[in-house]
Amino acid sequence: MASSAVNDESKTRITARSSLIDSIKGCGIKGVIIDKEELKQKILIPKYLRVAMCEAIQSKNSNIGAQKYDPDDDGENKVPEAPMVVFVNSKSGGRKGSALKQRLQELISQEQVFDLSVVKPPEFVRYGLACLESLASHGDHCAKETRDKLRIIVAGGDGTVGWVLGSLTELFRQNREPVPPTGIIPLGTGNDLSRSFSWGGSFPFAWKSAVKRTLNEAITARISRLDSWNVVVTMPAGDTVELPHCMSYKEDYTHDQDMEGLPEKTSCFEGVFYNYFSVGMDAQVAYGFHLLRNEKPYLAQGPIANKLIYSSYSCTQGWFCTPCVSTPNLRGLKNILRLYIKKMNCSEWEQVQIPSSVRSIVCLNLHNYGSGRNPWGKLKPKYLEKRGFVEAHADDGLLEIFGLKEGWHASFVMVELISAKHIAQVPQ
Repeated sequence: MASSAVNDESKTRITARSSLIDSIKGCGIKGVIIDKEELKQKILIPKYLRVAMCEAIQSKNSNIGAQKYDPDDDGENKVPEAPMVVFVNSKSGGRKGSALKQRLQELISQEQVFDLSVVKPPEFVRYGLACLESLASHGDHCAKETRDKLRIIVAGGDGTVGWVLGSLTELFRQNREPVPPTGIIPLGTGNDLSRSFSWGGSFPFAWKSAVKRTLNEAITARISRLDSWNVVVTMPAGDTVELPHCMSYKEDYTHDQDMEGLPEKTSCFEGVFYNYFSVGMDAQVAYGFHLLRNEKPYLAQGPIANKLIYSSYSCTQGWFCTPCVSTPNLRGLKNILRLYIKKMNCSEWEQVQIPSSVRSIVCLNLHNYGSGRNPWGKLKPKYLEKRGFVEAHADDGLLEIFGLKEGWHASFVMVELISAKHIAQVPQ
């Protein structure tokens, strides 16, 4: 299944860029002057529709719009060129999220900008979009055209964008297409999803003018495709787990591969990822950083501060210097993990041997990893043919699986002096 993402037509080449260069470029102001009122006319949803959507979300009743609002009562019922809804993670962006939300409300309208701490993406899909669909089913042509042309902007990090995309995926399952294409205002630390579709790698210093440019680009941007991947995690039952937004409990799941060593009673969790999924040392560091940031939010002052904390935390977890102890998970994943894959046009699972030196395995869906790096590398045609690989793309239905050794190896990979340890390339 593919999820939609908006991409500027003039930026089809995907490259990995450093955060420093991105920040310096963000200081500049492009020569194109965007008129605020003209921009607003292109994206402003008719008042009766945006008020109806908000009422539907607040009351958790998608039919309230059809009951309370009449388009004849609103003189401004012309459908704009690109009706737009924006989700803002007000906690992201080094405490700039709240100011960004106010700026967006000035440029569009208060009803079209949703704070994710107040309105969750599933609620918008279940009630807000359903309200437009309900009005359209009652013969409201303005509501139907608005629903068909709707575009979404997400202001947040990769996790926030994935949360919104995962919620929109429900529209595929419920046959409620079209799925609104999604653009990004990068407010996170790595912003790899934003980089992959040329929305930028960091929140620019001249952000007030940059926000107008982003909204303007999203109006005429062409639609690109992005693969989504389903993940099922099985663990012993009874353990208390705080699930992220992208995962939920799953009942009665049966593995189609014999899983030795699992206890009789297990708990299963299901989720979707768009960037990458990792097991091992880097996942341990990322989880520790996540907990630290939640416990001490005052430390998260922005991408640069986050990366310094992340790097410092990785040094304390044995990523660069492994203690001489007998704990197997500190020596390599080969001792505690088995990897099975299904190759193209093959129904049988095949076990893949994990190199003894690998301490982290990453399943990569994008070109970018770890703030714009390309660990898979630009592989030569002869090597691709020898390994049975093809050139990687974000919409090719393939996952690139690679391994990282100790921190020094990962450091050389991150500065692109070498490529990561290629393990496999597998289809959906």
